[in-house]
Amino acid sequence: MASTSNDTATPSALRYIQYDPSRENEYLTAMRQLISKDLSEPYSIYVYRYFLYQWGDLCFLAMDPNDKLVGVVVSKLEPHRGGPLRGYIAMLAVREEYRGQGIATKLVRMAIDKMIERDADEVALETEVVNTAAMKLYERLGFLRSKRLHRYYLNGNSAYRLVLYLKEGVGSMGANYDYPVPVPAPPPATGQPQAQIPAGYPVV
Repeated sequence: MASTSNDTATPSALRYIQYDPSRENEYLTAMRQLISKDLSEPYSIYVYRYFLYQWGDLCFLAMDPNDKLVGVVVSKLEPHRGGPLRGYIAMLAVREEYRGQGIATKLVRMAIDKMIERDADEVALETEVVNTAAMKLYERLGFLRSKRLHRYYLNGNSAYRLVLYLKEGVGSMGANYDYPVPVPAPPPATGQPQAQIPAGYPVV
C-alpha cells in the first residue's frame, strides 16, 4: 500500500465515492465523528439525515485503502426563495493528517459537478471569517464574497457568505439573496422550543 512518511495513504491511493444510503449505518457514524471534530457548533443526527435523505447524491466521501473515511462533503440543491436553483455546501471536513493534499478541493469539485448536472444556477456556503484555509480554497474555485454575517456561529464568530455563479446573469436573480439559510431542526421531543441551526462550517 502506498503511504506517506507518517503512514497516511498518498492522494493517488484514495477512493472518491458517492454516498450510498444502503450503507448509512457504516458511513453516518464515521461522518459525524470526522465533522464534529472541527465544527464551531454541534449537529444532531437529524441534521445529517436532513441532507442525506434528500440529497445523498450530493454527498461525496474520500476513503483510504483500508476503507476508512478521510474526507467528506455534504451538500443540497433547491430553489432559493423563488429565484435561482442554488446548491449549498453544508459541511466539508478532511482528517487533519490528510489536509493540504487537495482532497477538500476534489470533494467540492465533485459536488459542484453534480450540481451542474442538475442545472444549478449557483452554489453558496458560509465559512468563518477566521478560517483562512477554507477561504483560500473556495476563492481558488471561483467563489466570491457575497456578505459578512456578524456573529453567525454559536461560538460568536462571524462568517462570510460565499457564492459561485454558474450561469451568466444569475447574480441579479431574486431579491432576498443574502439572508442566512437555516437548516430546520427536528421537532422537539421534550417540549423545548425548536432551534434554527446555521448550516455549515467548511473545514479543510
